[in-house]
This record gives sequence, structure tokens and C-alpha cells, in this order.
Amino acid sequence: MKTLVVAEKPSVGRDIARVLKCGKRGEGFLFSDEYIISWAVGHLVTLCDPEDYDKELKKWRIESLPIIPSDIKTKVITDTKKQFNVLKKLMNDKDVSEIVCATDSGREGELIFRYIYNLVKCKKPFKRLWISSMTDSSIKDGFANLKDGSEYDNLYLSAKCRSEADWLVGINASRAFTLKYDALLSIGRVQTPTLAILAERQKEINEFVPKTYWEINAVFDGYKSVWIDLKENDSKIFGKEKAFSIADEIKGKQGGVTSVENKENKQPPPFLYDLTELQRECNRKYSFSAKQTLGIAQDLYEKRKLITYPRTDSRYLSDDMIPKIKSTLSKINSVEQYREFSEYVVGLEKLPLGKRIIDNSKITDHHAIIPTDTKINIMALSDAEFKVFDLIVRRFLAVFYPQYIYNTTKIITTVDVHNFITKGTTIIQEGWTVLNIQSRNDKKEEDTLPNVKKGDSVMNEASEAVEKQTVPPKMYNEANLLSAMENAGRFVDDESLKEQLKEGGLGTPATRAAIIERLLQVGYIQRKGKTLIPTEKGMKLIEVVPPELKSPETTGKWEKGLSSISKGKMGDERFMGSIKRYVNYLVEQSKTSIKRVDFPKDERNLKKGGKRITVLGKCPKCENGEILENSKSFYCTNWKRGCKFSLWKNCIENYGKTITAKDAKTLIKERKIINSDITLPQTGEKCAGDIILKDDNSGSVEIVNLQRKREN
Repeated sequence: MKTLVVAEKPSVGRDIARVLKCGKRGEGFLFSDEYIISWAVGHLVTLCDPEDYDKELKKWRIESLPIIPSDIKTKVITDTKKQFNVLKKLMNDKDVSEIVCATDSGREGELIFRYIYNLVKCKKPFKRLWISSMTDSSIKDGFANLKDGSEYDNLYLSAKCRSEADWLVGINASRAFTLKYDALLSIGRVQTPTLAILAERQKEINEFVPKTYWEINAVFDGYKSVWIDLKENDSKIFGKEKAFSIADEIKGKQGGVTSVENKENKQPPPFLYDLTELQRECNRKYSFSAKQTLGIAQDLYEKRKLITYPRTDSRYLSDDMIPKIKSTLSKINSVEQYREFSEYVVGLEKLPLGKRIIDNSKITDHHAIIPTDTKINIMALSDAEFKVFDLIVRRFLAVFYPQYIYNTTKIITTVDVHNFITKGTTIIQEGWTVLNIQSRNDKKEEDTLPNVKKGDSVMNEASEAVEKQTVPPKMYNEANLLSAMENAGRFVDDESLKEQLKEGGLGTPATRAAIIERLLQVGYIQRKGKTLIPTEKGMKLIEVVPPELKSPETTGKWEKGLSSISKGKMGDERFMGSIKRYVNYLVEQSKTSIKRVDFPKDERNLKKGGKRITVLGKCPKCENGEILENSKSFYCTNWKRGCKFSLWKNCIENYGKTITAKDAKTLIKERKIINSDITLPQTGEKCAGDIILKDDNSGSVEIVNLQRKREN
């Protein structure tokens, strides 16, 4: 009898097979006398489409909403059916006595395995491999400590609820509002409130009216100072005459130092990285998108085996990690590039393992992202991989360094009744900042401060009123949008809800990158340099949807609910009941809303890789995808979900005709091109004929009504 191990990806399957010494090959699996190692290719199973329940539901009609199946079913994804069948056969093989779930150790990985396991109707017992790094030693330790699969039932229920909730809200809301406004509108449980954050900021910027103000700069005995209203703690003067009057009034006058305040500030090392913080830092320092950072981190975890599991929401380590820490530090110390920093930590008599580093209560599925205790070959890394790895190494070393300590000095100089402020910083102890891991404005620059004390007389050497303007709020970039998604509670006024939302932001660290990419894909936002800007369509969508659909409060409470399900504190029926009530409400709102907004046409231009892509129309096969062009054909954007529409450019080249984008657009809209020039392949005769899109909507065409052209 054998044990079947199911990994999430072929590459991970091969790593496990190597460790378990499975060197024999089969079709879609590796094996030995004891183990069979096979894999998914990401998701092999997806939720059924509405038309899978009832063919009539393929047509988008308001009368058919809401679509709420009593039992939400799954089906095989067409493109990966071959590998699904491999797993189906292996799971039900009489020689397989036990199964090990070795998909990614997280909510989505659990869902991938369970969907397959349930759809093949497997009843065999299974165990769970739960590891935080892909090193050989971690894989061996994981197999030595397999856990019963039932221990992760709540995690599966949480993942299942997330998947079904997104399907119910997305299918019903997208259809309801698309039909209401006659524009293809994609609406999501998480993507819409995320869009609302961007739209609200854009609205503030659009409505912003700049105001002119003045600041007064002065110089006293060689040091610079700025006029300040001490009561309001503000240096702005909104009156030109007043500003120039003060500047003239103090010129050449003697003043005095009325206050010198020194304050010692201590800044402890930053916490270790979770995925969201790593994505923020990479966006700030290197302009990497959240998706790009996640991809690089996943490669460092899976392929390079240099970091621990990246899709984590924790910034702490568990106490069972303590023995690994010294081993990891030793590996880092062997790299010349880090030795000047690592030698300090390695040389400590005792590591400062306080609650800022080790805290079991702050860990759910996985600990913070740290380097693994494996051999480091810096030269093997790409430039992008090195940048991400370097941040993780430096952050790991920094947590063991002393605090950054600096003095801030505030000097108030007074001339007559006018006060001027001078601020400065003096570094006392660089501490962890020597690792140079902070972003540009985190560390204070040391200033040259005047050697003055309270009561000293000083002379004004120069004064000037400088005209300035107030500036609008800054546009979001990915770094601060990720922060806004993580801290959705700050957009809520109710204090009790703010507390609740600390546990439930918009999405999870593992899904936030995909949400941002989805908003870009459907044309609701666009990138401009580092910033993310809502499009006209995105702004108008937020105008028409009900408050609950765009509220971080609603989605945040659901994320908290999903977290509670995974911890066994809430039943899945209760959660899904609230989702179904919400879906009914959304459909009713779309029917009764009297808001009238005209959306830009769906035939929009998208940007991808710097090139402009024209949407040619709605897919005639699946009816909700969009038709785009590539080098060889015109295809549906839902191809990953199994839509097989494909109109090949060379499909009738034997007849001397290549299908152009204009032709494709006509065929999609009118289903035929009348009186097109045709050349008969057998004789070379010039003809005219009608090109017809076949009724199966696969993208195949035929030529009818051929007529020979008369030669003049």
C-alpha cells in the first residue's frame, strides 16, 4: 500500500519527491515503493456557473435574480482536466491507503485540496503537511510531524465560505448593475470597497481648491527660523499684508531666545515582515507592484528556498523557532555582504528575544517572513530577487539591534510679540538604522543647531515673506493603498466597529495584490507612474452602488467573520446566511435605485505592458467575457475559466481573406459580414460572399452566398 502526496504545483511536488526519494516517473506523478507524489496546477476545480444549474441562467435577465443555489456545486476547470483525472485515478486507487495534503499551508491551499478531494468523492483518510519553508530539513520535519486532516476543517470552511460569498456577491451584483446601467460592470465583495477608497480620495482631489498663504523665514545670528502661531501651532499666514508687515517689522531688530526644549526619542527596531509590509516596502523603495513582490517572494520560498512562507499576516515568531534563529544567523554571517552587520548579532551573549519578536499569541497559520537556515548564494539571484531577499535579511538582523535614539531640539526665538521656531535633530545612537533598511523619511537627518540657551539675545539678520499654496491630498500608490486595505477600520466612524475591524481589513495579505490587479484589469483604475488613479468608469460605479457595497465596514466585518470560522468561533451557516440576505438586498437596491448615470462605452482602451488593447465586444459564447486581440486570434478574457471562444485570424486565409479587428468586431456584433471579397482556393476566381459566425459561438465561421464577380 502507498501514500499519495498532493502538492499545489509541479515544482513543489518535485521538491517533495526528491526529499522522499521518489525517482520513478508516471503520467502526472512521481513515485517510489512507499509514496506517490502528484500535484494540482493551482486550482483544478472551480465553482459552477449559473448556467450549470439552469441553461436559462446563461442569459442575463433581472427577473432571474438573485441567483442563490441551495447547494453551491463545483466542477472541473476544462484547461486542467487532464491533471484532475490523474488525481482522481490516484485518490481512488485501491493501492493508495492514505493521502497527504501538501498544498500551500494556508486558506487557499486548503481549498484547492478539499475541492479536488470532495469532487472525486474520495473517502480515504488524509493527513496535513504544514510547513513554513521549502528547505529539505523543513520538508523532512513536516513529514515526521503530519497532522490529521480534520484539524484543518475550520480552515477549509473559512476558505469555502470566502469562495462562495465572492461568487454570490460577484454574480448577482455584477449582473444586476450591468442590466440596470447597460454597461458591463464587474462588482466584488472586496474589490468594490477597495475601489471606493481610491474614488473617495480622487473626489477630495477634484474638489480641492488651493489657497494662497505666506510663511516668514528669518535668520538670527546665523541660524534659520520660521514664524509660528504658538496657540494654533501653525506657520501659515492667510493674509499677504499681515505677512509682509511682520517681516518688515522684525528686520534688524534684537530678539531673545525664550525657550529651548530638548527631548530624547527612542525608536525600537521595526517588526519582522508580514506579506503586506514587505509589499509596501518594495513599492516604496523599488516601485514593485504588490503582485510583483508576491511573485518574487514566492520564488524565493519555493525555488530558492531562502525565505519562509511569504503569504503570512503575522510579524512575530513562535517560541519553537528559537533554536532555528542561531542557525539562520550563522548562515547569514557566512555571507561577506552581511558580515559587518551580522557579526554584532552573532557576538551577543544572549539574543534579545522579547515580545516584539517572539509571541505565540500573535501567530495564526504562519510566523513572520524570515530567511531560512540554508546556504545562501547571492550570485544566483536575479536583481529583483536580491532586492527582496536583502530587505528580509536586513529586517531580520535589525530586530536584534539596539534602539535608534535621537534628540529633538525646539528653539523659540521672540522679537516683540512675534515667535519663530527652529527645529533640529541630534543622533545619539544609530542602533538598528545602521542596516539602512528604513525608507527615506523614517530616519531623521542630523542638523547643525545653534549653540544658544534660554535668555540669550540674538539679532535678526534677515526676514522674508514667502508665498505658498495649500496642496491637495496625495493620490494613492500601492504602498499606501495596501495600508488602507489592511487598516480598513480607520474609514469607519463608529468606535466599537473600529475595534472589531482591527482583525478584518479588506482582503488578506495573500489576496490584496490580486484585488488591485483585478481593478486594473477591468478598467476601474489605471497606473500613472507610482500612483493609482480611478477611471471615469470606476468613479461612476462608486456613485451608483449602495453604501453597503462600497463600505470597508461591511467587508471588514466579513473578513473578521471568516477569521472566526477558521478559529472555530463562528458557524459557516451563520456567515453564509448573512451573505444571502446581503445578496437579496443588493438585487433589490439595483431594481429600485433611481440614480441615472451614463457609463463610458465598454469598447474601451486598456493598457497592458505599455500597449493599448481595444475591447471588441462582449463574448457571444459565455456572454460576460470581453473579446481582445492577440497576434493570432481574437479571444475571450474568460479563457482561464474555460470559455473556448477563439476567432482565428487565418481561419479563411485559403479564401484570400484574413480576419481583421474590424471584421471581428462586426462578426461579434452583427454575426455576419455581407458581400466580402473572396478568392476561390481551387480556381483563384474572384468572388463575393457572406462570412457567418457559426451558431455554436465557438468562433468558427463559414462562407455562404458565394457569387462570382463579372470581369469588365
